[in-house]
Amino acid sequence: MKPSIVCYKKLPAELKQKLEKRFNVTAFDAINDDNFPEFLASLEHADGLIGAGLTIDRDLLQRAPRLRAVSTISAGYDNFDVEALTERRIPLMHTPGALTDTVADTIMALVLACGRRIVNVAERVKAGEWKGSVDESWFGTDVHHKTMGIIGLGRIGTALAQRAHFGFDMKIIYHTRTRNAEAEDRFNAIYMDLDKLMSTADYVCLILPLSPQTHHLINAEKLALMKPDAYFINAGRGPVVDENALIDALSQGKIAGAGLDVFEREPLPTDSPLLSMPNVVAVPHVGSATFEARYAMAKSAVDNLIAAMADSISDNCVNPQVIR
Repeated sequence: MKPSIVCYKKLPAELKQKLEKRFNVTAFDAINDDNFPEFLASLEHADGLIGAGLTIDRDLLQRAPRLRAVSTISAGYDNFDVEALTERRIPLMHTPGALTDTVADTIMALVLACGRRIVNVAERVKAGEWKGSVDESWFGTDVHHKTMGIIGLGRIGTALAQRAHFGFDMKIIYHTRTRNAEAEDRFNAIYMDLDKLMSTADYVCLILPLSPQTHHLINAEKLALMKPDAYFINAGRGPVVDENALIDALSQGKIAGAGLDVFEREPLPTDSPLLSMPNVVAVPHVGSATFEARYAMAKSAVDNLIAAMADSISDNCVNPQVIR
């Protein structure tokens, strides 16, 4: 008898068929108030779980007594109770490699949009303000030859450093838990403690996952270290930054601007002060939102689940200590 899989996010047809060849699949395009009871009922017979965009906590996991493996169609996994999964020796699979270049492209786009004020000046053109030769009120600042500070130099941070160093001749400084010898060799990257990085960089780029250790890592004290002409970019997780402190720093002119793909509350509330600030570029968590990247993530998640169900995990496991 085939194991049973519950899929709670729509998959491309060929990837769903790949699962159906190996498992009995109960599929939901998405979970909502109407089908949530049905989803909960399906967990009772689930050997595997695959999807994205749903909080998988201890209480929900208790409804899945047969569960053997979980695969998320994402790189981040802060919406999963990893401790509860680990206690039950259930591997949690994720897709860190599938979105690396796409997210790095997004961050570089935010850097350029902030420095050159692309969104602000485009809005002014649409509003009919362009009447002749532009004066200094339209000017931005250069990106090339500036200093980029990267907080979190993993896969995405390294891909970003490559773009900045080779594409824009930027000086790379970084802060991370473990020194990155490859980046130091390839990009002449310089390791700094967090305070020194914040006070040195022209563009501070945050690419960290959310954890108890990183929650509000960037607070008023850290933001106060930044230069008044520096820009802050966040494409990691919103709660790594104290958003109220960031709003204060922006409104008081303590920093030049911000490019944000993630927020403490998502979707961003329509009354957020960030939306009325001309020096803020706010996009709706689209770091990996290309057709190619999302397909690659789904394919990776499907392959991850197949491997986990076959006890043949080689990589992409959040909690590898559960592997027997």
